[in-house]
Amino acid sequence: MDKTYQPHAIETALYENWEAKGYFAPQGSGEPYTIMLPPPNVTGSLHMGHGFNNAIMDALIRFRRMQGRNTLWQPGTDHAGIATQMVVERQLAAQGIGRHDLGREKFLDKVWEWKNESGGTITRQIRRLGSSVDWSRERFTMDDGLSEAVKEAFVRLHEDGLIYRGKRLVNWDTKFHTAISDLEVENHDEKGHLWNLRYPLADGNKTAEGNDYLIVATTRPETLLGDAAVAVHPEDDRYKALIGQYVELPLVGRRIPIIADDYCDPEFGTGCVKITPAHDFNDYEVGKRHNLPLINIFDKDAAVLPGAQIFNLDGSVNALLDASLPAAYAGLDRFEARKRIVADIDALGLLDKIDDHALKVPKGDRSGTVIEPWLTDQWYVSTKPLAEKAIAVVESGEIQFVPKQYENMYFSWMRDIQDWCISRQLWWGHRIPAWYDEAGNVYVGRDEAEVRAKHSLGDIALRQDDDVLDTWFSSGLWTFSTLGWPEQTDFLKTFHPTDVLVTGFDIIFFWVARMIMMSTHLTGQIPFKTVYVHGLVRDGQGQKMSKSKGNVLDPLDIVDGIDLETLLAKRTSGMMQPKLAEKIAKQTKAEFPEGIASYGTDALRFTFCSLATTGRDVKFDMGRVEGYRNFCNKLWNAANFVIENTDGQDTGINGEAVDLSPVDRWIISALQRCEQDVTRHLDAFRFDLATQALYEFVWDEYCAWYLELVKPVLWDENAPIERQRGTRRTLVRVLEVILRLAHPFMPFITEEIWQRIKGQAGVQGDTLMLQPWPVANEARIDAAAEGDIEWVKQLMLGVRQIRGEMKISMAKRIDVILANANAEDLRRLNDNAPLLNKLAKFESVKVLAAGEQAPMSATALVGDMQVLVPMAGLIDKEAELARLDKEIQRLEGEAKRVGGKLANEGFVAKAPAEVLEKERAKLAEAEQALANLVEQRGKIASL
Repeated sequence: MDKTYQPHAIETALYENWEAKGYFAPQGSGEPYTIMLPPPNVTGSLHMGHGFNNAIMDALIRFRRMQGRNTLWQPGTDHAGIATQMVVERQLAAQGIGRHDLGREKFLDKVWEWKNESGGTITRQIRRLGSSVDWSRERFTMDDGLSEAVKEAFVRLHEDGLIYRGKRLVNWDTKFHTAISDLEVENHDEKGHLWNLRYPLADGNKTAEGNDYLIVATTRPETLLGDAAVAVHPEDDRYKALIGQYVELPLVGRRIPIIADDYCDPEFGTGCVKITPAHDFNDYEVGKRHNLPLINIFDKDAAVLPGAQIFNLDGSVNALLDASLPAAYAGLDRFEARKRIVADIDALGLLDKIDDHALKVPKGDRSGTVIEPWLTDQWYVSTKPLAEKAIAVVESGEIQFVPKQYENMYFSWMRDIQDWCISRQLWWGHRIPAWYDEAGNVYVGRDEAEVRAKHSLGDIALRQDDDVLDTWFSSGLWTFSTLGWPEQTDFLKTFHPTDVLVTGFDIIFFWVARMIMMSTHLTGQIPFKTVYVHGLVRDGQGQKMSKSKGNVLDPLDIVDGIDLETLLAKRTSGMMQPKLAEKIAKQTKAEFPEGIASYGTDALRFTFCSLATTGRDVKFDMGRVEGYRNFCNKLWNAANFVIENTDGQDTGINGEAVDLSPVDRWIISALQRCEQDVTRHLDAFRFDLATQALYEFVWDEYCAWYLELVKPVLWDENAPIERQRGTRRTLVRVLEVILRLAHPFMPFITEEIWQRIKGQAGVQGDTLMLQPWPVANEARIDAAAEGDIEWVKQLMLGVRQIRGEMKISMAKRIDVILANANAEDLRRLNDNAPLLNKLAKFESVKVLAAGEQAPMSATALVGDMQVLVPMAGLIDKEAELARLDKEIQRLEGEAKRVGGKLANEGFVAKAPAEVLEKERAKLAEAEQALANLVEQRGKIASL
């Protein structure tokens, strides 16, 4: 192999070969094992969360594939309704064209054209990460098959009475003119105001203080036009007498009731709250409890209507209430209306005061506009009946969350679930399979022909609903629609339910819960058996990665590297604020003065897995990536050493007699324990512990010790052939097993090395990924060999420490004296004498008899045995005396300082007992060390 590891020289070619030969497709003969790739948005590009998620899933699928399971990891992308429509609309806007200029059909043609040309970015990036998904089964949520599944699901849920159309409050995006989900709403901390307004009491009533008005505090005075009540707490003595009375709504003149509700906080403001059920989600709930009318004052642009739309809770028009609004505000944008209304309230003497107030302002994550709670006709899923089943399958253990504490989050959401708004006022997406006649009657069916036949509609005019379904509706069917449902395909029968869903905690409700509800109701099966929940990927300081903070990392920039100039351009592109761009550029230059080096895919994947501690956010540290790149280099160098010593050599692969040395038996034994640990941790989703066990075995045992300890045998021309053969076989076979253990985490480097050493190891096969997973053989665990080699390691480490402390060259041969050695020590010394003489550079080894005095020596301990290296002739006497004098002086100062504290009666009287104990221990330790050094100095001075 090349002397140095160059990931770019192998990664792309290996992946193309894997994919071309169909290795990712299901082919195991064992029990099926399925993972569905959470479908990223077709508009997206890879971010650190995707990289982390893919590394975890690929580790699982490669692990189970090697165990012989019939594995399917199915990929796909989501059509991402509003995001995709926005991209295409922007492109058209640059040409001076609006979607309405084209019309629905031609606009959708443009979207498909864009998707086919540009929508595959993220799938190319997933390939670059080495993800072994079955690309032959790639799915898209707008594929014909999935579209049919969506229509089928809608119709069945409607027939079961679980989908209905109703007038309710939604998150309304005033730019895109559509309802959006809570997940698409971002709450921004902003400085605002709290307006205190006087609402005159009707019918001559007065408060307990004698006022003829109530003061209500509001952050949205413009919605005053839609107020339906004023609420107070039922136990608030200030207002008890007024409950059931009325106030005159300023500017409008409408009488609205004073109601009692626990929603009110008597400690906040005056304890009086205006209730606007059609423009606030909390007020909507209050309105339901008190049967208040819904008074909508805004149009789709959030401009004031000429007259209010007043509805009852069931959505029917309320014709009894006066719907008139002051003409002066008609057509005004909500924020302009706010200014005018506040000014008019002030002119009437009804503005009590204005306070500064911190706000959380909801904004659309794509439009950036302030979201308006708005009353519209939408389609809903009645979720409570579905939630009952979804709760039960988690309670029974059919579905398990890892870590388990996320079940509590799941139960909390599901037990307080609200009906789900599934309609969106977009063109891109699954069009709702519902048709209307001229009278407004609605008919649901799989297509228009079915609707006409089912309801005997003849040839009357029908119009299909213009809305499309929420993206989460189609992705909620992901585990079974992608396998062919509603048809009972072989793939559906074989691979559903799936085994594991890997996801972040932030979409447990939006996606995980909805998949469970949809699958249990529509298929009678759970969608998956385990939900592995991981945290968010944060930067090295624990900050959330965001463009505004300038700390976003692209995983492919870490894989392939990026120069500083290009990195700066990526991080500051599109920033409207020059100061922010300048700040981010400064941060970037400080963190990456030369850009980001190329680390390769395996180093990044191993880093992700090493950081995957269950349930915790991932603090991403570039230092870890560098460390694991060094690990890749270490493995590559070890492989080169093995190839140099086994290629063309007799490794006993044809069954020739071998003699395993204690070192061979030790590494084989340690390997069994490593196999047990890695397998156990992967079974438990502890990727961090699995990678730690593998890293420690490869780096600390195999590379740092075994490759050194076998050199005397390999390089000794007089060593018995059976011993050399045994060592060569062990050398290459242990490496081959290491490659299998490491393959789920580091697929590229392990495949490349395996292809080079499989012949020497006596292994057959076309690819490492289809080799059997290592299974520990307890009969090969050799506690005696482990004990012997541990003794050798400690002896060599002790001598190395002495050499380092005494500045003795590692190449210089030394005399060693062993004191207090027992029979087991002497046996181990005798069995490993050639090894120690060769590697530890022993000139001679003398065992000190009982009572015999040793010369002045540096000392190390191996158990109870002392390892002594005589200093005469090995050290610079004057330099060592100077060093000892300096250390003696330091210890004398330490002993004097601590002794002084303990001699202070005031300190002794006040200090806790544990503090005094620690100080006394410090003094005793310093005095003992001082005595030892003084004795050592005397011996050296006498040389």
